[in-house]
Amino acid sequence: MAKTTVVIPNYNGIAYLEDCLTFLKRSGGTEFETIVVDNGSTDGSAELVKQRFSWVHLIELGENTGFSHAVNVGIKAAKTMYVLLLNNDTVVEHDFVARLEQVMDSRPEYFSFASKMLSMKQPEIIDDAGDYYCALGWAFARGKGKSAQRFTAPGDVFAACAGAAIYRREVFKQIGYFDRLHFAYLEDIDIGYRARLRGYKNGYCPDAVVYHAGSGSSGSRYNEFKVNLSSRNSIYLIAKNMPLLQILLNLPLFFIGFGIKTLFFIKKGFGGIYLRGLWRGCLLAASREGRNHKLPFKMKYFSCYVRIQLELWYNILRRVCEG
Repeated sequence: MAKTTVVIPNYNGIAYLEDCLTFLKRSGGTEFETIVVDNGSTDGSAELVKQRFSWVHLIELGENTGFSHAVNVGIKAAKTMYVLLLNNDTVVEHDFVARLEQVMDSRPEYFSFASKMLSMKQPEIIDDAGDYYCALGWAFARGKGKSAQRFTAPGDVFAACAGAAIYRREVFKQIGYFDRLHFAYLEDIDIGYRARLRGYKNGYCPDAVVYHAGSGSSGSRYNEFKVNLSSRNSIYLIAKNMPLLQILLNLPLFFIGFGIKTLFFIKKGFGGIYLRGLWRGCLLAASREGRNHKLPFKMKYFSCYVRIQLELWYNILRRVCEG
């Protein structure tokens, strides 16, 4: 009986999807189910799955509904104890699924575990070793650009990068699924944040290794689509998960953090796009739909808020030290 369902969201990923599924099938180590959720691809990738990978359950949505909605469809279709989200522009090492299953089995207090993501083009460097979030309003990939020989010890992270991470399926029923209003970007920080606010932990499993091409759907690390959505979602993330008092407490640091980001994106040629994204985030947070998604404060979880706030401050130092 399979314990895990691998959910792969796909949008025009024909350049990567065949290798992703081939290496996944070869990885072995345990029995698992696989679902590909196609977001209205026009490049023939859905047809490729039908013709070449009969063992994959293909769900076709007909249009691009975004990462969050697509993975939610896959998670809700799964019947297993765990769901493992995997980007279409990845290839996994041997026993990848089995190793993530093992840490989940041994840590019932954990909602998710991040894998060790290495750069596909430069496998000697890390792409992501779990995600952190800090009081500057920044999310950042732990270990990005560092030697692949580092970050060999398991440990806790703020959230798991949803590009290659395993989740406890039943917890989604308690905290909610990925927020479709994010569409894409920072939705994994948001779901990890919500789990933390309800007392769960998120961890990092260095033995589960995956190679990631990066920006397989958006096209590049910095582009108009990504900068616009990421900046919008960075505001929405704060408004959604923090009570007013916590927002006011961190407000000076938010001004510093978003100010630094503005200067960075001006230098990259995306300054106006970034600022418009921040404004759109304010509008989304103030809208009826945005307010309906806000996580209500509950006094019984006060200690969780305190622990998270201390971590948000400490993660500023982590960000500075990691460069």
